Amino acid sequence: MFDFKSCLNIGKDEYKNMMEPLIIKLGELQRSARAKKIPVLIILEGLDASGKGAVMNELLIALDPRGYKVYSNNKDSEEELLRPFFWKFWKNLPGEGEIAIFDRSWYFSVIKNIKDIDKKEYKRRCKEIMDTEEILQNGKTMIIKFFLFISKDEQKKRFKKLEKNPSTSWRVTKEDWESNKNYDEILEEYRELLKNTQSETDRWNIICSEDIESAKVQIFQNTAEFLEKSINQYEKDSLEMIPLKEKSFSLDSINLMESVNRRDYKKKLRKYKGKLMELEHEIYEKRIPVVLAYEGWDAAGKGGNIKRTVDRLDPRGYDVIPVAAPNDIEKKHHYLWRFWKDFPKGGHITIFDRTWYGRVLVERVEGFCKEKDWHRAYQEINSMESQWVDDGAVILKFWLHISKDEQMRRFREREKISYKSWKITDEDWRNREKWDLYKEAVEDMITMTSTEDVKWHVIPGNSKRYARLKVMEIIIEELEKAVRKK
Repeated sequence: MFDFKSCLNIGKDEYKNMMEPLIIKLGELQRSARAKKIPVLIILEGLDASGKGAVMNELLIALDPRGYKVYSNNKDSEEELLRPFFWKFWKNLPGEGEIAIFDRSWYFSVIKNIKDIDKKEYKRRCKEIMDTEEILQNGKTMIIKFFLFISKDEQKKRFKKLEKNPSTSWRVTKEDWESNKNYDEILEEYRELLKNTQSETDRWNIICSEDIESAKVQIFQNTAEFLEKSINQYEKDSLEMIPLKEKSFSLDSINLMESVNRRDYKKKLRKYKGKLMELEHEIYEKRIPVVLAYEGWDAAGKGGNIKRTVDRLDPRGYDVIPVAAPNDIEKKHHYLWRFWKDFPKGGHITIFDRTWYGRVLVERVEGFCKEKDWHRAYQEINSMESQWVDDGAVILKFWLHISKDEQMRRFREREKISYKSWKITDEDWRNREKWDLYKEAVEDMITMTSTEDVKWHVIPGNSKRYARLKVMEIIIEELEKAVRKK
């Protein structure tokens, strides 16, 4: 399937004649991609000493430096080790009109740890890679992947040459010589990985770089052809509509009469706050990342619920992220980008006051994205949450539910009380007029994204006291499970 033998050689004059127009062409295509606001991701993978650096340097000369960023995936930092596998890559993805060049990517991260993972985890990583690349491509990011290879003898020759030069000898390590010794095994590992991460729409470009000039020409040619084709087809919408499941949940089934008296509320609230304070320390000790995702009707009590939950927590151990309409930088990126970058490190808690589910709620109802986009978002969100859980996180999702009459009562109360009046806006009233549309969207959301690992907790919220205690009970129960399991 992959040819690791065919190598080309070209002379200096031929190289110069071929590269000059390609450099000009790539510059033009970069400007076209920027004008059409197309994000481009170039992935450079390959064997040690296969010439990735030389190729990248040539690419950078051809491109406008104001329009690209380079990310080198070498040794994981302490910060990266405390985050999910894909976190460091998501936060470095290109925005609209930008080019990101990954000098080694998620593929290298799999290979360097391949001895430490079993077959099940290996298959999971391959699936996550394919899912992630499909999510990015469906979100209009253009991805082109290169793998550079050289022979065992050529690799050895290049290592020796680097070692002889005092200014480059530091680049050759014991691990490099070990990789040359195990050349056949490593090449086979890459062959298997490449085979498992290729599809008709996501293909590998295998480049022999024994002759580095020939490799540069091939990479420039392939990149130019790919960008030209992608730019010409960018406006075409070839994605199929993903059907929704038959609805299996109704908000009408929620008992909104649930309540608790003031005395019991105060007693339990004090107890739960103390327990949460203890659990915060335990999850820190065990480096468990926790995400609390709050959604709900306007005036359902999300803010008050969050306030009571964090009341006795150490503020150094949690962040509250209020999610509003995306800003200019966030709009340039994939809609999931801003949530990936705010994912907590191990032992910390991130609380999202509104979440990535805006894609299938407000964006669906208000028409801010195409129908195909929000239909596809359910799978994309499930994939993201599944990755987080598989990498050790606790994800708890809450929908705070109140009746339409209770919402009206709270709106009127906010208007009358001066210190609460800032909470009520024209947008709240507009959203209320679309109650039935939002109700349908919520029921679809819970049907489509309540999974075995990350289920929705629908909280009766007409009684604020009951809702606060119920959420805290669930958080305590789930964190205790996670601590015992760890």
